Amino acid sequence: MKENFDKCLEMLLHHEGGYVNHPRDPGGETNHGVTRLVWERWVGRPLKDDEMKNLTQADVAPLYRNEYWKRLKGDDLPSGLDFFLFDGGVNSGTSRSAKALQGVINVEQDGGIGPKTLKSLAEHDSKEVLDKMHLKRQYLFGTTILAGVLAVAAPSFAQSDSG
Repeated sequence: MKENFDKCLEMLLHHEGGYVNHPRDPGGETNHGVTRLVWERWVGRPLKDDEMKNLTQADVAPLYRNEYWKRLKGDDLPSGLDFFLFDGGVNSGTSRSAKALQGVINVEQDGGIGPKTLKSLAEHDSKEVLDKMHLKRQYLFGTTILAGVLAVAAPSFAQSDSG
């Protein structure tokens, strides 16, 4: 819903956290959920040394609105689904998030939310759609997160086993 962007962004940023630069994180240097690569693309130039560390929530809000919320038609989605797709778009890509919705409501999975997707969505119970999408995400993230955790933690496990 149109009036939900600020609240959805607040919830998203609460979970994304602040600055991190873990050497085993494939995303690399990140602040407020935005990777260095994404931020450099957004600002159109290479970053200076401490620029990522100094990003504020106000700095990243326009990126989130334009690159995720608007692409997923957040203003046109029912409350609840707007956050779910927004969060999914940030964490898995807007195309994957849109395709998940399209699969649940049985429209062509083209990765873009347009008039046909919105029309079909309006014909479905949004709570049912949200429940089905939640199940799909649990499966997707369960397998993806487990693989990521194992990739990051495996060297630590190997060291502790050899000691």
